[in-house]
Amino acid sequence: MRIALYQPDIAGNVGAVLRTAACLAVPCDIIEPCGFAFSERALKRSGMDYAAQADIRRHADWASFLASLKKERIVLMSSKASTPLPRFTFRPDDVILMGSESSGAPVEVHERADARVYIPMAPGFRSLNISVSAGIALAEGLRQTQQFPGVTM
Repeated sequence: MRIALYQPDIAGNVGAVLRTAACLAVPCDIIEPCGFAFSERALKRSGMDYAAQADIRRHADWASFLASLKKERIVLMSSKASTPLPRFTFRPDDVILMGSESSGAPVEVHERADARVYIPMAPGFRSLNISVSAGIALAEGLRQTQQFPGVTM
């Protein structure tokens, strides 16, 4: 399982996702361009020293990210999706894709996704912070596929 960030805008969110990815031993794909200068300094505050230990795979654009895939399924997390997270069944090699903070994912990303999933929320709320959403989706995927590090099933 992997997490992927599509053209992220906020260094702090990327740092937080990288920290989560490192702690859960999951690679993280960064699909550029980013809305900030991608540097250790930009990520250090939120990712702390964990970000340096993350397995990061940077891609110049959407096409190069797609070219890096083999048979993995792209699971796009989106508030515009129709499948709620509790009803979705993950596979061990899924790539959980998060859209950018400011604009989400464009039509071509939605069209290419193999599945589109949303996190149900209380009435009146429309979105969570991207790093929180990524953590929730990743935890559910790891739980379903029995891939949490350090846990024998």
